[in-house]
Amino acid sequence: MPKRTLQGVVVSDKQDKTVIVRVERRFTHPVMKKTVRRSNKFHAHDEKNEFSIGDLVWIEEHKPISKLKRWAVVRGEKRAKTETAIEHESEKRSSKKKGAVKPDTAAAAKPN
Repeated sequence: MPKRTLQGVVVSDKQDKTVIVRVERRFTHPVMKKTVRRSNKFHAHDEKNEFSIGDLVWIEEHKPISKLKRWAVVRGEKRAKTETAIEHESEKRSSKKKGAVKPDTAAAAKPN
């Protein structure tokens, strides 16, 4: 029996050697006769950490690698950075700056 292959978009690459891929499917609603979009997220193994948010990837069924990972990235296409990817990177940079506390302001904040 052949392994299933799905196509999706990377929505998170924060974990080491793991990407979270959103796979979207479309179908016609049986009663309303309207096209409906549904999506699932899959944790997939990315050995070289080569894919980032917004990339289009193909994932294939794999034996269990961890608690949630049962898929592996087979191939992918690098996409131009989307607005969400740019926002994601700017959030990373700003969160690093927020954590820093100046020593003189910390001393001034303490009541005597």
